[in-house]
Amino acid sequence: MSNIRSFKEVKVWQRGMDATMEIFRCSGRFPDCERYSLTDQLRRSSRSVPANISEAWRKRRYPAAFVSKLNDSEGEAAETQTHVEIALRCGYLSPETARQLDATYEEILAMLVAMADRPEQWAIPGRKDAETRRGGDAEREGVGDPAAPISPSEKKKSAEKKQDAEMRKDPEPTISASPRLPLSASLPPASS
Repeated sequence: MSNIRSFKEVKVWQRGMDATMEIFRCSGRFPDCERYSLTDQLRRSSRSVPANISEAWRKRRYPAAFVSKLNDSEGEAAETQTHVEIALRCGYLSPETARQLDATYEEILAMLVAMADRPEQWAIPGRKDAETRRGGDAEREGVGDPAAPISPSEKKKSAEKKQDAEMRKDPEPTISASPRLPLSASLPPASS
């Protein structure tokens, strides 16, 4: 990831954009009856691939969120491959064009998997250090710099708030046994 400053510099995003533009060009020749179905679905899924990569890029400080957005992009790439196959079977794409698009999306998928397997290589430096300074607590009650260390007095206040909140919780309701009534009290009066 050396010196990449924007998602636009990431090779997989660039490949996704190129593939999206190729999909747009090819799908423009689909029949009008497909305008609001296959054409739309194919274009939407192909556009979502680089869009999710750009979202992942902005979530690099949170490895789980980063990987999640990459996984979304993987799903969209696989969906695009399915729509390409449908277009081929309907005769809207030539076998050569479909093969090239499928191969491009296989490359994109491989790159996405490689990124998701090593999110630490893409992470924004310093995030792990900040969490270590805070004792691993990823969420803070207040506003301000979440990477700032928590002072001992803030830790004490936080612990007191948690303890106070626990004490305020309603105790679990207990089921009290009702007094037993004699069997005769629950029976209707006998008629003679």
